[in-house]
Amino acid sequence: MDKYKPKLLVNNKGSKDYVLTPLLEELDHCQSFVFSVAFITESGLATLKSHLLDLNMRGVTGKILTSNYLNFNQPKIYKELLKITNVEVRLSDLSGFHAKGYLFHHEGYSTIITGSSNLTASALKANYEWNVKLTSFKHGGLLGQFQSEFNKVWDESVPLSSQWIDAYQILYEEVTKATRDVSQVLPLAPEGIPQTVFSSIVPNTMQMNALKNLQDLRATGAQKGLVISATGTGKTYLSAFDVRNFAPKRMLFVVHREQILQKAMLNYQRILGGEDRDYGILSGSSRETDAKYLFATVQTISKASTLNSFDPEAFDYILIDEVHKAGASSYLNIINYFQPAFLLGMTATPERTDDFNIYELFDYNVAYEIRLQEALEEDMLCPFHYFGVTDFEYNGQVIDDTVMLSQLVSDERVAYLIEKMEYYGYSGETVKGLIFCSRKEEALELSKLLNMRGYRTVALTGDDRQEERARCVTDLENGQLDYILTVDIFNEGIDIPCINQVVMLRQTQSSIVFVQQLGRGLRKHAGKEFVTIIDFIGNYKNNYLIPIALSGDKSQNKDNIRRHMKDTSFINGISTINFEEVAKKQIFQSISNSNLTALKILKEEYIQLKNRLNRIPTHLDYLEHGSIDPLIFSDEHGSYYHFLQKIKEPVPLLTDQEKKYLVMLSAEVLNGKRRHEIVLLSQLLTACRVTAQEWVHALGEHRCSVDSQTLDSVKRVLDMSFFTEPTRKKYGDTPVVVFTEAQQFVFHPVLLQSMQNNEYFRGMLADIIQTASHITEQYDCHEHLTLYKKYSRKDSCKLLNWLSDESSTMYGYKTKYQTCPIFVTYHKHEGVEASTNYQEEFISPEVLKWSTRSRRTLESEEVRTILEADEREIDLHVFIKKDDAEGTEFYYLGKAHPDPQSAVQGSMLDNNGKSISVVHMNLVLEQSVESKLYRYLT
Repeated sequence: MDKYKPKLLVNNKGSKDYVLTPLLEELDHCQSFVFSVAFITESGLATLKSHLLDLNMRGVTGKILTSNYLNFNQPKIYKELLKITNVEVRLSDLSGFHAKGYLFHHEGYSTIITGSSNLTASALKANYEWNVKLTSFKHGGLLGQFQSEFNKVWDESVPLSSQWIDAYQILYEEVTKATRDVSQVLPLAPEGIPQTVFSSIVPNTMQMNALKNLQDLRATGAQKGLVISATGTGKTYLSAFDVRNFAPKRMLFVVHREQILQKAMLNYQRILGGEDRDYGILSGSSRETDAKYLFATVQTISKASTLNSFDPEAFDYILIDEVHKAGASSYLNIINYFQPAFLLGMTATPERTDDFNIYELFDYNVAYEIRLQEALEEDMLCPFHYFGVTDFEYNGQVIDDTVMLSQLVSDERVAYLIEKMEYYGYSGETVKGLIFCSRKEEALELSKLLNMRGYRTVALTGDDRQEERARCVTDLENGQLDYILTVDIFNEGIDIPCINQVVMLRQTQSSIVFVQQLGRGLRKHAGKEFVTIIDFIGNYKNNYLIPIALSGDKSQNKDNIRRHMKDTSFINGISTINFEEVAKKQIFQSISNSNLTALKILKEEYIQLKNRLNRIPTHLDYLEHGSIDPLIFSDEHGSYYHFLQKIKEPVPLLTDQEKKYLVMLSAEVLNGKRRHEIVLLSQLLTACRVTAQEWVHALGEHRCSVDSQTLDSVKRVLDMSFFTEPTRKKYGDTPVVVFTEAQQFVFHPVLLQSMQNNEYFRGMLADIIQTASHITEQYDCHEHLTLYKKYSRKDSCKLLNWLSDESSTMYGYKTKYQTCPIFVTYHKHEGVEASTNYQEEFISPEVLKWSTRSRRTLESEEVRTILEADEREIDLHVFIKKDDAEGTEFYYLGKAHPDPQSAVQGSMLDNNGKSISVVHMNLVLEQSVESKLYRYLT
């Protein structure tokens, strides 16, 4: 079976396949493990920490054999290893110890991953590495040799202890001191800039692209531009480079906090040079208004008396930082007063929760955009390890947003917080942490309690003056503080690159704020290799926002969000996302309980995109901008047109029949599951008539199947004869396409007249077909069904070329037209009737243990038909979903073959406790289920 075949493991960011993924899969399900690795880094160990903790909760233990070969491993990594109480660590003094192997013992078999990868984040997620994964059911062979060799070296090795670490620390410092003495340490480079000498600061890749776009934008005569750039990617330097290119006579830089001014001015001086007197600050404590390059706080310059002291044309280049705040009257006063030759706005988060349109303010000129995922891939940000951990339980209940303050800061919870903060740790010599609390009182009390336990912390709130905030930031940077606790004042506009641990002690109210707070630690700094994010996840109804924020997925598709929880390979670079098992369950529960397609949520996303485009978005716009899954509008409201009417958008009126046509095409064509209808409708949009030959020729160009059964099925869909009577009534009971006696396809006269008389309707119809053309690229046009795509029972009837929709009587399976679609819900909910609570499970990625309907025996004709499917030339098609929360669609796992030898007649209890018969059998899939989907389902 494929699961046990030898497999080469490499890191491939294109396919999102990493050595780390199967390693964690084995670790999560093993009964014990042994690692032999020469080199271990903090970042590498961090990728395993939450998994090892879950194993500890289940009583699973392991061994790690390492060494101090070449003094590569830092002393701190050994201290981190001591924190993991279910792992025994020993150190070999073998000369040249350079072994790399990971052995996992399971019930009945063992698996080894061995090759070039040490326990480092780069080796497991980024570097070009070769490793082989082997599985054996025997105690001998290669795995037996590995275990034997491991045991021999293990027995001769020294147990890791605090005393050993102290001795190694002295040796390590001597070696590194000698290295430092012969090397020149470059000064720390500022935000977003490669580590080099300041005098030769050059734009990074992002900045060069953005600068070119800004030049091109101005070349069109544009006087405004917007740059959307993730926190830590070098927006300030980018603006300085652009100012240098523009060479203004005078420039104004506007920020919302005084503590940012000095640093922004210093960065500009590094890029622009010039005399000190060219630079000035306008704030509450400084009024250097004659400077060539003036850096001002919005609070000061927006005052009428200050504004009026300037000529409206005093500055030919104005820059607004954190411009998403520009809806406030203070910003608008500045923007409306001055008349620069060019106005630049910069922000990491242009999305707003009010109705103000930032894009409109900048004439919809987005000069450049780079979000978190792209910035990580470009190695512009510090890698992070995110840990979603369970918040403290009080009397058996997990902390939630209704809990009393006394419970939030109880001694037990404080001890629990410290335990987690210490376990997950930080990169660097000392912690420099930022803790976001849920309320002001909590921050103040928690700071006091942490200080009583030996930490050096301070709580900052909106009540503290700017000078106090700046002093505390300096103390954190200088090592005089361990943590700053705050509520919301450090969400943005603060630059503390040294932060190596961010702790979230509040529920996620919005994905925007989540990314802002995550971003506080993402600036690169010489004192850290990564930043640790510890998110204490309580029993919050908004927990579903966490995977949305981390993945950037705005589709509002629950299935997508669930997959992002199980498969976190979407995160780029060597960053990782980890959830403790209980926290993961809380988020899954939140996803299931939430209504992601509520009209209010869809309307908010709609407004965001409309604001950006300066028009009503089309279906295709949602796809191209990574916004709402356009299929949601038809699923929830019948069609996008109906949604627009519900949110009171002034759209042209359509007739009832026109609306029904849109409902039909949205439900049956927009999903792109069969290209044949889309190709024909596209042809008819540009030609009055299409011959059968022209259609078949076009299908051939797309390499689509052109068998007569499929072509006839398409005709039945477009002339409505495939559908049940209630569905035909819902769709208007008027064909979309007619096949004439002259062997030509034409639009039905009613539809054709509507298209000719109503340009808006024609545009809506064309948008559906064009969007479907994009979506259908995901599907294999040569096959009836595409592996691992999702289909409903009605889809299966249609795409397997059944004469009509029989989904209402299909239930778990139905045999017809030499096909038998089989539908499996892997996890039954608690309320399912006993008579349908079948025992179905994967034995392996290739074999599914499956049950027939109840009250069936081995002699039942429908059972014999399935058991003899191969002899009778009946194709069994297997569809599966994780649980009913996924809706009506199932993943297609391909064709399967029954294993008659496995068929047994069993029994189950009905709702009355009476025994009823059922037949169990194994279905052997033609294709082994891909590993990511298999892990998700099981």
